[in-house]
Amino acid sequence: MNSSESSVSSEFDSHHLENDISWEVKANNTSYHAGIKERTSFLFKKRKYADNKIKTSKYNIFTFLPLNLFEQFQRVANFYFLLICILQTIPAIATLPWFTTMIPLSMVLAVTAVKDIIDDIARHRSDSEINNRQCEVLKGKGFKFVTWKELEVGDVVCLKKDNFVPADLFLLSSSEPNSLCYVETAEIDGETNLKYRQALSVTHDKVNTLDQLAKFDGRIICEKPNCDLHSFIGTLYWQNQEYSIDNEKILLRGCRIRNAEKCYGVVIFAGVDTKIMRNSGKYILKKTTIELLMNRVVMLVLLILVVMSLCLAIGSVIWDAKLGVKMHYLGPFPKVFNVAYECFLAFWSYIILMNSILPMSLYVTFELLHVAQSFFIKWDLEMYCEESNTPANARTTTLNEELGQIKYIFSDKTGTLTQNILAFKKCCIDGQIYGNQYDSVAATMADLSWNTYADGRLKFYDASLVQLIQSGEEPGVHDFFKLLALCHTVMVEEKDGQLIYQAASPDEGALVIAARNFGYVFLSRTQDSITISELGVQKTYNVLAILDFTSSRKRMSVILKDSDGKIKLYSKGADTVIYERLQLSCPHKESTQMALDQFATETLRTLCLASKDIEENSFQDWSLKHQKATVTLQNRERLLEALYDEIETNLVLVGATAIEDKLQIRVPETIQNLKKADIKIWVLTGDKKETAINVGYSCRLLSDDMEIFEGKDLNVVLERLRKNDHRCSDDNVADISDTVKDGEESEFLTSDNKALILTGNFLDKFIHSSKQPMRKDRWWRKRCATVKREERRSVCTEAEARERAFVELACQCQAVICCRVTPNQKALVVQMVKKYQRVITLAIGDGANDVNMLKTAHIGVGISGQEGMQAVLASDYSLAQFYYLERLLLVHGQWAYQRICKFLRYFLYKTFAFSFVQIWFALFSGFSGQSVFELWCITFYKVAYSWFPVVSIGVLDKDLNDVMSIRCPKRYKVGQRNELFNYRIFLVTILHGLLSSFVIFFIPYGAFLDGAGQDGTGFQFMAMAVGTGVVLTVNVEVMLDISYWTVPSMLAIIIDFILYFCLTFITQSNFLSRRNPQMFQFNGAAANAFKQPLFWLTVVLVIAINIIPSLTIRFILRCFYSKDAGIVSSEDLHKTGRVMDDKAAHFRRSSTYRRSSYAFSQNKGFANLITSGASLRKKKTSLQSNSGVTAPSFQQ
Repeated sequence: MNSSESSVSSEFDSHHLENDISWEVKANNTSYHAGIKERTSFLFKKRKYADNKIKTSKYNIFTFLPLNLFEQFQRVANFYFLLICILQTIPAIATLPWFTTMIPLSMVLAVTAVKDIIDDIARHRSDSEINNRQCEVLKGKGFKFVTWKELEVGDVVCLKKDNFVPADLFLLSSSEPNSLCYVETAEIDGETNLKYRQALSVTHDKVNTLDQLAKFDGRIICEKPNCDLHSFIGTLYWQNQEYSIDNEKILLRGCRIRNAEKCYGVVIFAGVDTKIMRNSGKYILKKTTIELLMNRVVMLVLLILVVMSLCLAIGSVIWDAKLGVKMHYLGPFPKVFNVAYECFLAFWSYIILMNSILPMSLYVTFELLHVAQSFFIKWDLEMYCEESNTPANARTTTLNEELGQIKYIFSDKTGTLTQNILAFKKCCIDGQIYGNQYDSVAATMADLSWNTYADGRLKFYDASLVQLIQSGEEPGVHDFFKLLALCHTVMVEEKDGQLIYQAASPDEGALVIAARNFGYVFLSRTQDSITISELGVQKTYNVLAILDFTSSRKRMSVILKDSDGKIKLYSKGADTVIYERLQLSCPHKESTQMALDQFATETLRTLCLASKDIEENSFQDWSLKHQKATVTLQNRERLLEALYDEIETNLVLVGATAIEDKLQIRVPETIQNLKKADIKIWVLTGDKKETAINVGYSCRLLSDDMEIFEGKDLNVVLERLRKNDHRCSDDNVADISDTVKDGEESEFLTSDNKALILTGNFLDKFIHSSKQPMRKDRWWRKRCATVKREERRSVCTEAEARERAFVELACQCQAVICCRVTPNQKALVVQMVKKYQRVITLAIGDGANDVNMLKTAHIGVGISGQEGMQAVLASDYSLAQFYYLERLLLVHGQWAYQRICKFLRYFLYKTFAFSFVQIWFALFSGFSGQSVFELWCITFYKVAYSWFPVVSIGVLDKDLNDVMSIRCPKRYKVGQRNELFNYRIFLVTILHGLLSSFVIFFIPYGAFLDGAGQDGTGFQFMAMAVGTGVVLTVNVEVMLDISYWTVPSMLAIIIDFILYFCLTFITQSNFLSRRNPQMFQFNGAAANAFKQPLFWLTVVLVIAINIIPSLTIRFILRCFYSKDAGIVSSEDLHKTGRVMDDKAAHFRRSSTYRRSSYAFSQNKGFANLITSGASLRKKKTSLQSNSGVTAPSFQQ
């Protein structure tokens, strides 16, 4: 994105700004701004003009405790245990002391709080680093260094080359001619090509010395702080004059000063009011779908607990009333038996007694698993970039399993998919193709060492072209490179003996660099001349006219006069517009067209070159008309374009260029594999439409068999929906299709393989309502606003229906590209898809313009590239390259999702199997509240007897290794459909636990029924059999669930068995029983039980009956429902995996769809600056007379 994109702003924004120009700034008068306050709510006021301190952290020393506790108690389980702790302080219903719940709850809260505060400390450090950067501010009669956070609105700031702009500034002047200032906006929009800003001529002339800066008292009235990066409306009032201020006079925070030794500006917006901060979005507390589902599952478990406790309480009251009163050995009963009161006490007693059905260790283990999985991501060497020494980083530990459920990826383009580096790869001259031939083994790289101006970075694989240049035998070759060196709007500056080029777009810079490497060097230019070196011979040409590039013209031309007085027009542009202007009998037309087709199959960006000789008389007549058109006040642009068309005719074809926009490593292969995983990718970029389409084909997001539709095609469908009064109240695409059909089939709906190209202006029609602030109706307005409120509700309903229909139709497409979008629009697009599709979304980007999008998506991934660290700091995960996303999702995402789902299923199963046994025992114990398990069995079951296997399965289990996970991307659909843990799985788990508990209790009950009640040993034998049965059963079940056996997983099972038998022997030993009989009641029960064959026969029978159904179900699923159950079939394992090749793939497309290199021109060139002389220094570079100096360099 860039300054030319101001057209992206919606009509609403423009209207809003025009009617809200109320921001007043007085230069050198910070006390004025500090004293102005505005009312916020009730009687509170705050400063209208914010200071320059930024804050991205969540907490401070005062808010940490209340805010963190508030966030943690949003978890149902935490709130539940807090309630249990409170109930345990009531003596009438307390069955356990309060500290048995409070201590573990405090530990859980403390562990989570420590993790949160560590994350927030990192944010504080980042904020501190930025806030404490130094800059020079005018204080009194001189400049002093202060920190960024000390800046105030109205301060005059001095910036030097390579400084970052600390706030949004109004440019007063610079050390460059006409106060021109070039800025790099990489940290804002990811673009590395330079953009120019220029001060007003009045401030350039009168505000450039220290005294003048100190006396400057201008008053600026402008728009209020907003998020539009590409427009600015304001007026400078100074010395009884008014001067208009637009976006070209503003330096935005985050820009970097280039090619200007000094520049001065007045702070307009500071801190949170700056445009980049307005686009950063608010912090959103993200929770995974699994965690939200788990919270709902916990609610269901609590409901089960309440129902069970209520039933047991009623049973207890009934039993006491009918049978208990007759059993005098149970103790005295009250004479007046209050049924409701006794039931109430019994209910809360059972709630406390059976709170283990929701074990606190569930959330503790859940957090530990997330931390372990996050470390696996950080430690993965396959996602480590050696070049930049950057590993993958999980900046959050709570979203890992959601990486395995992504349905939509929203990606930035520049810096994420592409490197924004264009390279000259091939060319066609006089019908002959020169350049890199991948199918030719004999192709050798051209030796350019003979040229002192060669930069050594151009790799051109065709030595024959160099031989032709050096021989001078082919005039067509000479004209070709001469045109590249002359026909452009690139500007040049000498720096330390080198030439530094400043290009309006990367493709222009790439072509000028190519010409320089082949011996045709652009040296300098003035307002009306240009000097180049042609194979060591300097020549100067008079510039008669520059016909600049525009998006509608798709070409640029220059009219030059050489030293012999010959006038010639050179033109370059898209092949479609150049071919329309060629002579009828132009030679090499067909052969060049074939070359263009070949370039297109290799996804190279093409550009046609043409020239024309002009007679002196013809040019003079055209020049007069051109002069008149330039001073016309009405329809000036239209008249100029007509004159350009008039002279750009009867051209002679010179040749064609082929430029490669370098993608990030392995981007096409990554996108192809992600598409096989049924992940839809949307590209949201600020670039123009042609750029987006070009990159879409290059990275294989778009293919030749796709039908490309645009916003107007989608508008046809939406218009038919509106005419048919369709509301699209549900997610039913078929309903949309039926509504649209009105005698004519919609081509958009009938196409199965389609892509959609949208623009920011088109999107504004659907996100218009989201931009308008909602005004709450006060109580005194309600009675008098009923009619208007109904009208607004009708409009809102219609807008929402249109928005929903738009999302439904767009999501039918295999790929969507949104171009010319602002950072705020990116976030709103993500929000719309989240709102209506209810799928898991991921946003990936590398610039500050992507921050809002990253925060809005379920998961934000920042690319730690050359555009700064804003995206990384706002992200949940950071990667060094886009192609690491494939491994992050298909490997770590799938593993995390499967592990968490298995963990939850097994954890709930073992809890239900253990807890439901108590219900069966209550039926045979007079609802006495007595436990069937030994006290220490209950204690150690949660932390020792069944905990290690659940940790091992949640940390290490996987059904496939990393290579096979990438080779079988279709398996990823299991996570998208959330098949491994949902309400159905939860109900099955409850049923499984209920049936297992039934078997675990009733088989030992039947086996030891005859011995119960005699000396207590029968009950103890039964309790031992039940306890041993449940421990061994749940461990055998987890053994069946383990897909990937490792040494730790085997040790976890063995340790569980060892701990059970060892601790059982210890807690039931004679030694402990004699010392504390109340705590250790089963004296010698383990030693006696383990000797009895009946005991082991009972335990083996319990395990066998429990696992036979599990084995049968697993066998059926593997044989008949492997794909639906997420199980890998042998067919999947034998599929040929894709080749992981390090070098970029060069594939050929069958289509001849040619794409112009001018798609990469972000805006108009520097023609106006050149012809006005505003950007040109009067001195000549020493390189014009010295061919033996250091080779010049190119800088964007």
